[in-house]
Amino acid sequence: MCVSVEGRSIPVEIISDRNRTFSTLASKYGYHVDELDVTTEDGYILKMYHIPGDRTRPVLLLPGMMQDVEVFIVRGNKSLAITLATSGYDVWALNPRGVGHSRKHVHLNPDLDSKFWDFSFHENGYYDLPAAIDFILERTNERQLSAIGYSQGNTMFYVLGSTRPEYNDKIKVMIALAPICFLQHLKPLVSFFLTMISIIGNLLRSIGVEELLNDNSLLKPLFQMLCTQKGIGYELCTQGILFVVGDNHPNELEPEFLPKIFVNYPCSVSSKNVVHIGQVVLRRKFAQFDYGPEQNLALYNARSPPKYDLRKVRMKIAVFLGGNDGLSTTGDTELLRDELPNVVDYHLFSGEKLNHLDFVWGRNMDKYLFPLILPVLTKYD
Repeated sequence: MCVSVEGRSIPVEIISDRNRTFSTLASKYGYHVDELDVTTEDGYILKMYHIPGDRTRPVLLLPGMMQDVEVFIVRGNKSLAITLATSGYDVWALNPRGVGHSRKHVHLNPDLDSKFWDFSFHENGYYDLPAAIDFILERTNERQLSAIGYSQGNTMFYVLGSTRPEYNDKIKVMIALAPICFLQHLKPLVSFFLTMISIIGNLLRSIGVEELLNDNSLLKPLFQMLCTQKGIGYELCTQGILFVVGDNHPNELEPEFLPKIFVNYPCSVSSKNVVHIGQVVLRRKFAQFDYGPEQNLALYNARSPPKYDLRKVRMKIAVFLGGNDGLSTTGDTELLRDELPNVVDYHLFSGEKLNHLDFVWGRNMDKYLFPLILPVLTKYD
């Protein structure tokens, strides 16, 4: 069932739950959450969610692109955040700049100042992560923390470790779920899609559109309406809109769960971030943002942007990937593993055929994934 809101048709399930947050979900399952603001070096005000636990065992969670940290708790008692909290960990979840309640700045207005959206995953790794890590370590009086990054949430750690190598020593272990770094082994249709999205992103930036998929956009309610329609909505969404993530299996992402996902998904993303992802595809290199030869010379002292030196990423990294992942492919993840100097665990889920989204939304991750994550965390505590 849909209702009309400001002239748009929105599923009633989404209307009734549209104020849902990480905190309200945690409270529903019996956990108190502290909501904290973290200010970055360049003035962005990020929202951090904290489920108190053993302060000697802090764990930082980072979501993927177009996602809010609630992806780590929306499955309730079968979610990663609740599993960690139940196991006694001090759980911290960060929304990077521009996402959810991290849509703030000390000077800039995200609705009026296009400069607010002048960032990609580079700034997430270079500014957002150091601010969050230092904040947590100061609050816990610890020297190190563990981290779990999903998709672009672990891309940020490769940026951090290579550009601010001193932060490698502040990470006990980083668990990389469905890692995104190299994008050279995509299926042709997925590669074409990401390339076209990047071209569109450049066109939008040229006319001053710097934010995509905000709450006032036409696309967001369209996605929500299409993907939550009974009957055709499930197939249309999983086989059409979400085709890039890999083949869907109803055992993991069941039809009745889709309305819960689309309460807050997709979240805002900067046009620049979309373009940067496209550049990684087109240039076949994991490199900093390409501004064009002239501006590159001014910024990088070279006509081409520098590659991120993954040899500097000395933190311990445990990699988990799905055999059915359309974005984090086996070939690209093997390239990443060979470049990183300190991969301590590498696990391919081949039998379960997990796709890219299953790592955060899959119904059976408490059976397949979490029993492997917890021993890794324990080993490096």
